[in-house]
Amino acid sequence: MALNLLKRHSMFARILQQPAIFTRNSATSEVSQVDPDEPVQIQNPFEKPRQLCILCKGNIEPNYKNVRLLSQFQSPYTGRIYGRHITGLCKGKQTKVEAEIVKAQDCGLMPTYKKLNEFLKDPQLFDPERPLRPHKY
Repeated sequence: MALNLLKRHSMFARILQQPAIFTRNSATSEVSQVDPDEPVQIQNPFEKPRQLCILCKGNIEPNYKNVRLLSQFQSPYTGRIYGRHITGLCKGKQTKVEAEIVKAQDCGLMPTYKKLNEFLKDPQLFDPERPLRPHKY
């Protein structure tokens, strides 16, 4: 029993000798004790910043009436819609762009087999010859 009391006494003596750090929450004016042995939360210095797609950066919603924008995501020779690995769009915007291109083609605003000649000289949003993620063959 005496040994047990000595262990408790030495444990409490060590706790009392450690300096306590107190912080005050200004919103609730509560005082809380912070343990100096807790790990410090820091940001990962090797974490890359999150990449946004072209349309998310500009907060642009694709619309079937905006044929000039939609024609950027269509091949000028075959009319084929470029994939995500070429355009660099996020998954949600890519599906919206594909749906809006099909809707514009059904309405007769866009041709299905080639790009309109008036849009051929528009500046490119991406280079189809150099995809962001190359394919396997």
